[in-house]
Amino acid sequence: MADGCIFCRIAGGEIPAQIVFQDEELVVFRDLAPKAPTHLLIIPRRHVASLAETGPEDRELLGKLLQRAVETARQEGLEKGFRTVINTGPDGGQTVGHLHLHVVGGRQMTWPPG
Repeated sequence: MADGCIFCRIAGGEIPAQIVFQDEELVVFRDLAPKAPTHLLIIPRRHVASLAETGPEDRELLGKLLQRAVETARQEGLEKGFRTVINTGPDGGQTVGHLHLHVVGGRQMTWPPG
């Protein structure tokens, strides 16, 4: 756990969240400021600062993040489609320094996103 990381604290159970799935490696919870009717975050329990901080040793973890996104979307009834987003770094819109994947759906998504 990184000192003071809000997502590490959620994964550790120190901060309450609407958790919809968790296992030994991942935690899925509802975003507190949703941008669509369904907006979930998938995080690794292990602190990884961003996608840019991953390496070849993280391939399995990254695959699990994406597979969990598919499974979560199915569980949430997003059969018409959904968007996955990983913001990376300040210019990429990352506001929490812990790797997280957004699963957003429940409405028509537009492009460009912003």
